[in-house]
Amino acid sequence: MKKLELLAPAGNLSKLKTAFYFGADAVYAGGKEFSLRSYAGNFSDGELAEGAEYAHKLGKKIYVAANIFAKNEDLTKAKRYFKFLYDIGADAVLITDPGLIALAKNTVPELKIHLSTQANTLNKYAVKFWQDLGVSRVVLARELSLAEIKEISEYCPVELEAFVHGAMCVSYSGRCLLSNYMTDRDANRGECVQACRWKFKLTDMSGFPHPALIAEEDQRGTYLLNSKDLNLLENIPDLAEAGVYSLKIEGRMKSEYYVATVVNAYRRAIDEYYKTGYIPNAALYNGELEKITHRDYTKAYFLGNNEKTIFYNGEQYNGTHEFTAVVENYKDGKAFVKMRNRFRKGDVLEVLSPSEACNKTFAVESIINPEGSEIDDAKLVQEKLVLDIPFAVSAGDILRRKVK
Repeated sequence: MKKLELLAPAGNLSKLKTAFYFGADAVYAGGKEFSLRSYAGNFSDGELAEGAEYAHKLGKKIYVAANIFAKNEDLTKAKRYFKFLYDIGADAVLITDPGLIALAKNTVPELKIHLSTQANTLNKYAVKFWQDLGVSRVVLARELSLAEIKEISEYCPVELEAFVHGAMCVSYSGRCLLSNYMTDRDANRGECVQACRWKFKLTDMSGFPHPALIAEEDQRGTYLLNSKDLNLLENIPDLAEAGVYSLKIEGRMKSEYYVATVVNAYRRAIDEYYKTGYIPNAALYNGELEKITHRDYTKAYFLGNNEKTIFYNGEQYNGTHEFTAVVENYKDGKAFVKMRNRFRKGDVLEVLSPSEACNKTFAVESIINPEGSEIDDAKLVQEKLVLDIPFAVSAGDILRRKVK
């Protein structure tokens, strides 16, 4: 059994580096074109080349999404793009469209192809079909159960990738037209506005001048199409034993703090599983996942049909903790940090780190600004500050504060 790959989202170059620092084995990223996350920031061609070089120096991998539903006008540019991805050493290209798969195979046959979840791959014969066409990995639809995944794995030896954490579309495998219909932004070409997350109003069609009513079940409102967030951390052993090769975290549009927290939790859980055969500290790691912005968690269809996955009437939670600063250097008890969210003298900060410093706390006793003056209130975003920390931290570690 191959060791599980932890695959993280990289919305930009900074998030790519964060994902690797906190333990991702690979990242998936998108360029300025052909990717289904047009508003994620994404990578210029130069940044993709830099990201590939950075990943390979660490012995890690980068997969590049080209998973739009392509039209004829896209094909010439796509051909050039596939050649570019091969030239920079991308480890695979992530594609949905059969035409783009054929184009990639004919243009650069050495470039590995991963089939996107947008292809709705739900059964073993479909997986075998794509393997026979030269796809080296299939990203399975989120609608599959553990039993179905295991059956696919036993039937077909191709690499299987499964989503384990993050937001989910209410449409089948993300093939949604709601954004197109409501805003004329094509979700299948990277422009989704997530209309499924909006609040809605009910109006009277009889002609009476009644005001529109908010559709609600309680004081927070009802989100008619809103799904809970996926969380399969406790099921890592099941996924490994079922033959899944790669565990995928959703979130190219999520924050750097989100990526760091989720990757760190899953990295520790995976490593613990390989040491002990199970995850004795699963509750601790799930506690970490409460510290980020999220909706209620669900296992979705992993254990079978689950209609409660979609019928979610609550807003997303802001998380129990807030990203306050990132460490840039540490020397002689002093941490040189870049501020992200406001904190004050006297606040207790907690460290998020891939090292043993993770979850250690300290009280802020002094804050030194760039002019060398002591201040009581850090409120200028991106300002570089010096803090006294009584234990060692490392560049890349994140400081966070519990939200009252």
